[in-house]
Amino acid sequence: MGREILVALLADDSVLAVHALVRQTVPVEHPRLIQHLVRLDHLPPLPRIDEVLIALGTTIKVAGSRTAFRAVDHDGVLAVARAAMKAGATRLGVVSAMGANARSSVFYNRVKGEMEQALQAMAWPKLVIARPSFLAGQRADLGQPVRSGETLALTLSRWLQPLIPANYRSIEAGKVARALLHHLCLASPSMCILPSGSMQAF
Repeated sequence: MGREILVALLADDSVLAVHALVRQTVPVEHPRLIQHLVRLDHLPPLPRIDEVLIALGTTIKVAGSRTAFRAVDHDGVLAVARAAMKAGATRLGVVSAMGANARSSVFYNRVKGEMEQALQAMAWPKLVIARPSFLAGQRADLGQPVRSGETLALTLSRWLQPLIPANYRSIEAGKVARALLHHLCLASPSMCILPSGSMQAF
């Protein structure tokens, strides 16, 4: 997701500069791209910015524990959001997940829901939350661990797509990125949630 958001931003000539907060250098060079190597638990002051897009995420398996997972998908997201607001950002776009619900009995969905609630409580002038279904794409090509659940869902989706409701079909990361950026620029209500099905057209 982060790669697709970065590609979309750099393709937009109206974007004067892109400050990418990364945990390891991204192999992308562009005159408008400035990379900042950071630690999520110790973010430096950010340069003056107008908007922020957050696509942080991991799995319990990769993180090693529920506590470590929450540190990224909840605490890390909020840390970046707070730092961006201090730097002057008034628009926030964030990638969450379908099923996000602070009252869910499923730990993953509950953490995503609590993250969304906390962002809403910050009273952003403009907040867009994307809730994609399983993401289509080759994680191995990016050096990321393959998620068995996504692999199964993508296989089923290809065979059964006409029968699967739009919100539950797999979705390309590029579509999510384009939908997020599109809605972030609209003069629409201050808070907008994008279900997966609504992003399929992008």
